[in-house]
Amino acid sequence: MNVNESIRAKEVRLIDVNGEQLGIKSRQEALEMAERANLDLVLVAPNAKPPVCRIMDYGKYRFEQQKKEKEQRKKQKVINIKEVRLTPAIEDHDFNTKLRNAHKFLKKGDKVKVSVRFRGRAITHKELGREVLERFAKECEELGTLETKPKMEGRNMFMMLAPMAEK
Repeated sequence: MNVNESIRAKEVRLIDVNGEQLGIKSRQEALEMAERANLDLVLVAPNAKPPVCRIMDYGKYRFEQQKKEKEQRKKQKVINIKEVRLTPAIEDHDFNTKLRNAHKFLKKGDKVKVSVRFRGRAITHKELGREVLERFAKECEELGTLETKPKMEGRNMFMMLAPMAEK
């Protein structure tokens, strides 16, 4: 952002500290007015004709902006994607272990990508993989919602589960 001497426009529309318009002034006159008020001349709308400048405390303004950005970052929620890999012929115990992990991830608020890896000739029986994924989705119904239905990508079939929206 352009401040004081770095403003290149010959004349500017000037706004004072209270937000009142002072009209169109020469750059030099605006700089002198800002100096008399012991503040900075800040270019707020460079694309306007003529450019709009405001008399303000630039340090305080930057501090306020940083504070606002920090608040917004605080409110932001980071969603991670965790992956659970299964096979088409998975046994019950292994299935339950993977299911427990997925439950843990969904409770924590992460998305879960559930994938079935087809190895060798198992790819000829895609319906087995689909059944495993559908069973997995059904078991996770109370904690998560199905975001993308099972679909093939190369030798993998996968689906996405998203955590339930908090009430």
